[in-house]
Amino acid sequence: MDSRSRPECAASTKPKTLVDSLTSALVKREAKSARRRLTVLPRTAVDFSSNDFLSLSSSRAYRDRFLAHLNNTPESFPFASGGSRLLDGNSTYAEDLEHFVAGFHEAPTALLFNSGFDANVGVLSSIPQPGDLILYDELIHASAHEGMRLSRAGARKMFAHSSPTALRDVLAAEIDKDSEIQTGTRNVFIIVESLYSMDGDVAPIKEFIQVVDELLPRQNGYFIVDEAHATGVFGPQGAGVVQHLGVQDRIFIRVHTFGKALASHGAVVLCGPETRDYLINYARSLIYTTALGFPFLASIRTAYELLSSGETESLRNRVQQLIGHLHKRLGSLQISQSVMFEVDHFPTSPIFSLRTSQPRQLASACQKDGYIVRAIMPPTIPEGSERVRVCLHAGNTEEQIDGLVQSIQSWLERHSVEKGSKL
Repeated sequence: MDSRSRPECAASTKPKTLVDSLTSALVKREAKSARRRLTVLPRTAVDFSSNDFLSLSSSRAYRDRFLAHLNNTPESFPFASGGSRLLDGNSTYAEDLEHFVAGFHEAPTALLFNSGFDANVGVLSSIPQPGDLILYDELIHASAHEGMRLSRAGARKMFAHSSPTALRDVLAAEIDKDSEIQTGTRNVFIIVESLYSMDGDVAPIKEFIQVVDELLPRQNGYFIVDEAHATGVFGPQGAGVVQHLGVQDRIFIRVHTFGKALASHGAVVLCGPETRDYLINYARSLIYTTALGFPFLASIRTAYELLSSGETESLRNRVQQLIGHLHKRLGSLQISQSVMFEVDHFPTSPIFSLRTSQPRQLASACQKDGYIVRAIMPPTIPEGSERVRVCLHAGNTEEQIDGLVQSIQSWLERHSVEKGSKL
């Protein structure tokens, strides 16, 4: 090429702007059917999608108690926190709430965070010390991955979902490579969720504990369990899977969130007093953010008062009745061999996973019939595990479930006919 033409070529190529780059990324995601969008649900639609498992967000008992907390507050009491917990955002009310929540969960202490994401990022970015090892379930939440990315741990190793055998193999291999793990001078953190949000299955926590006890007799293995989706639904009075199993003394940190079954906002880290003090000093997602204001604290207290008084037991029982009904109705679906469709469900879980190669089409068909369900696609889940996620709530009815199942059956029949016509 003539060297004289090079400047002309360079000059004729217009540099990409930032907006061009952003648009290009969105176009690529659109081509993969993975572009996310904000939507507003029709008020007349039936909710089979949200995490409001106990339907507390529309509960009269919850609303009346919450408003009573707000209305009984002295006029001089500020509704805004005014700053971070370490500056002007702390209050006696917040500390009393932490004591109340800690007592409910049979934990030494509790520390409030603004969200489950903030809690997981704060814990995992600061607690593992330099050189420590993190072992994590392959399906843990994105917030845990973000926290691990920011951590000072020496290594992060994944193990197959909810597999004690896989945990054993990965941990044994790391012990063989690192004598400091075997001698107890290096810590090992095991990160799991108790109830997984996409598959709705419960982790085998007791079996995990047995593996760690056997391979780490010097007690340098520490469990961190995210109970976000189990809060309010599982365990005594909705206290979670860990307390249902009676292993709360074996879990180093538990994270409970309030924005799902508890119809509130924020999260709490349950831990020992030394760990709580350490997080106050080192968890940046706590230190450098404005603390929850009084209305949020009051909503959390309202939810925990309902749990601790037993007023949510009828709601939990109702959810279990509906789970049994939906499980039976899904089992009666007529499914053509030409259609890929499977139901994954863990007993007693309010989350059902409908596996299909065309989740967007199935979700769209249900939505047109007035039933809100969501297609779950990569990158939220791994490639090849696409599904429609169905969540049950205490406020749902058997008639609504029957309608949803009929909508699914109609789609399966239409899809079978379409598949047959193409053969």
